This record gives sequence, structure tokens and C-alpha cells, in this order.
Amino acid sequence: MATAIPLFASFKYADSLTVVGISFCTALICEGISWILIYRTNSYKSLRSSIDKASKKLETMKTDNPSSKLTNKKSKTKKIDRVETSLKESSRDLSLFKFKSGAVVALVLFVVFGLLNSLFEGKVVAKLPFHPITIVRKMSHRGLKGEDSTDCSMAFLYLLCSISIRTNLQKFLGFSPPRGAAGLFPMPDPKTN
Repeated sequence: MATAIPLFASFKYADSLTVVGISFCTALICEGISWILIYRTNSYKSLRSSIDKASKKLETMKTDNPSSKLTNKKSKTKKIDRVETSLKESSRDLSLFKFKSGAVVALVLFVVFGLLNSLFEGKVVAKLPFHPITIVRKMSHRGLKGEDSTDCSMAFLYLLCSISIRTNLQKFLGFSPPRGAAGLFPMPDPKTN
């Protein structure tokens, strides 16, 4: 009598779908942790509202018609600079506040990556529809034997899924950063050059 093969294991895309599914579940877990540690707290809500208010105020100040008087223009620029400074400070505080839970989320991602790496070590989980450039090939072919550059390792697929799924999940759940938040690496100020 032949041994029974599980239905899902005989499916052509089983490994790929397993990595995508685990990536989705990991994103849900990470967002749940972030909600517990960040998004439900009053300090996060107050920081977010201050960023929203400051960005709206800055937007209205910049779109107002400039006055013809020179003194009004100078005072308006000072007001705009003050609002920009408070917006930068609030954005920095928000980034530092989020950084605290980042360690827990990184630990979860590290554990899941280690688990997946042991499950799919040296195993091709997907085929790329193109021949990647050298830098991408080193990432996509990591840990695989053979010379077929269209083979995709678990690490590359998991990386792509984690980035895209978590970002879209944050937008869907309403956890994306406020539109005025610059993050840890804001765009340089053109006035300083």
C-alpha cells in the first residue's frame, strides 16, 4: 500500500504559498504587538494628532496668498519656521516612541526567519520570471545550489512579502504614519543650502 501524500504538499506552489502565508501571519502578529505597545496608548494618539494639526496648519500657511508688505512676509516666514520646527520635533518623538516596540517586533521577525530558514534550507521555493542583476541574484539565490539564476530562495521571497504585506496591512488598519511625519531620516531642508 502506498503512503498517503498530503494534498497541500503535492501542490506545485506549496512552498511559495507557505512562505507567503507565514509572512502574512507574521505581519498580523507584528501589527498586533505594535497596537498593544504603541497605537492604543494616549501618548501616541496625542503625538499623532499634534502632527496632523501641525501639518494641516503648515499646509494652509504655505498656500495662503503672500502679502505685499515686507514685514508681513518676514513674520509669516518666522511662523512657518516655528510650525516646521514643532512638526519635526513631534515627528522625531513619534519615531523614538515607535522605536521602543521595534525591538520586540525585530525579535519576532528574527525567530520566524530562523524557523523558515531551517524549514526551507537549500530549497527552491519559487521561480523568478526574469534573470536578476548580480546584486539581486546574490539575495534571491542565497543558500541554493545550482547555477539557475531564476531560482528563488525562501529568504528573498520572505523579504519581499514582509515588506509589501506589512506596509499594506498598516495602511489597511490605519496604522500608517501621519502624512506630516518625516520619520528618522527626513528630507533635507532646501533653505539651508
